[in-house]
Amino acid sequence: MKFSAVRQRPRSFPLFALACAALLPRPSFAQSGPRATPDQVAAALADTPTIPAGPFAANWDSIRANYQTPEWFLDAKFGIFMHFGLYSVAAHGSEWYEKYIYGGNAAIEQWHVQKFGPLDTHGYIKLADQYAKNFDPEKWAELFKKAGAKYIVPTAQHHDGFANWDSAFTPFNSMHYGPKRDIVGDLGAAVRKQGLKFGVSNHGMEHFSFIATPKADLKSDLMDPAYADFYQVADRSPAALVKFLSVWVKQNDELIDKYQPDLLWFDNGVNGRVFDPLKLAVAAYYYNRAAGWGKQVTLSTKSDAYLAGSVLDYERQGRAPKLLVPTPNVWEVDDPIGEKFGYVEGMKLTTSAGVVRTLIEDVCRGGALMLNISPKGDGTIPEEQQQILLGVGVWLAVNGDAIYGSRTWTTAGEGDIRYTKKGDTLYAIVERPVAGKEVVLPALATGKAPAGKINKVEWLGSPAAVTFIQDETGLKVALPATLPSDFAAALKITGLNLK
Repeated sequence: MKFSAVRQRPRSFPLFALACAALLPRPSFAQSGPRATPDQVAAALADTPTIPAGPFAANWDSIRANYQTPEWFLDAKFGIFMHFGLYSVAAHGSEWYEKYIYGGNAAIEQWHVQKFGPLDTHGYIKLADQYAKNFDPEKWAELFKKAGAKYIVPTAQHHDGFANWDSAFTPFNSMHYGPKRDIVGDLGAAVRKQGLKFGVSNHGMEHFSFIATPKADLKSDLMDPAYADFYQVADRSPAALVKFLSVWVKQNDELIDKYQPDLLWFDNGVNGRVFDPLKLAVAAYYYNRAAGWGKQVTLSTKSDAYLAGSVLDYERQGRAPKLLVPTPNVWEVDDPIGEKFGYVEGMKLTTSAGVVRTLIEDVCRGGALMLNISPKGDGTIPEEQQQILLGVGVWLAVNGDAIYGSRTWTTAGEGDIRYTKKGDTLYAIVERPVAGKEVVLPALATGKAPAGKINKVEWLGSPAAVTFIQDETGLKVALPATLPSDFAAALKITGLNLK
């Protein structure tokens, strides 16, 4: 029995492209999950929910045989990720703020004491008092829609262990602390009202060993019995680890059942092979649930965490494929809008043009961009970030035909040109256009161009008629006197046979 999702359409690749793609490095990350033994993993697995009946069994062969990449993901191309948690309240250092203040960084520890008070009375958990007070999921969702995003993935839980949903497995969540509301649930409802796909990210596997064992003279709330289960420092015995791993599975199953996410994203803490039984249990649970819902869903993970059944995620654009050939695997990049993932005061930001060019570079190679934004601790999205998102949305409103639903061509690009296609329609995106300048597409030179006669060429967003010349040097087209977009202009070329 096969999963009910539409199977990914076969794609053909030149031998050179396949060879180059095979040489692409897999992203590598330090294994930041806890150190566990197979016996501890097995003991944890014994205390997890029963996997629902369905086509998927908890083994790699079954996952590989039954999984198909959702068609919606292949079409979406642009998503919005976000890091939003208690660390956003501090707005200092990075989203690893909790780790730093308990002995990981003396300067940040001292900053916390001066800003908020001593760690024994004003520790990390106290930041929840100021968290998400102005969170407005409807406004967020409206902004994401205007930005042209097709899927939204908030942080359900980061390394700090604080849950942004109404979890039955930890009291340290946004229903009991801070805003006293289900952030994941409320945002999911608002996002889906806008017609967007909704996923969640779970970085929780890193939590057990995230805070280093403190020095004996550190005065803090780490050993306070009221918060011992939150900080995961007071008890790091084998039994505590088994319980932690079991809860990790239960919380993922809870997220799946409560919110029916279209995408479930894991950070690199799950990469270790020792965790395979737990990861497989979550995958089988998720995919069988989705089969019952009649939904196409997917995991997204880093490196070789999942040997099958997952979209490959690259953290930051610098790790993404760079060769100008389409890649046969399905992947995305999670890249921050600023220098950090979590909000910090004074953070340097990219630009709308920078985001658009990153999106183009990923899509032409067969990937997608999941742009990470950084909301402030009070639950508002900084105006500067909003303007960047709106600028991207303006560009996509004009040029989205070259992005959404597109697939790769035989070449990803040449010079300043990047290619995508839909059926027999070819799109050529000029990344740095100059008004009135002639653009030459060498890949469409006479004798080298795909079979068929080019019968129409147009600039997306420009009503002006386009004349063109095709000779042995390429297809030559003049950019209009007034550019249809502030950055990057897309040509739509019809009449070719692009099989």
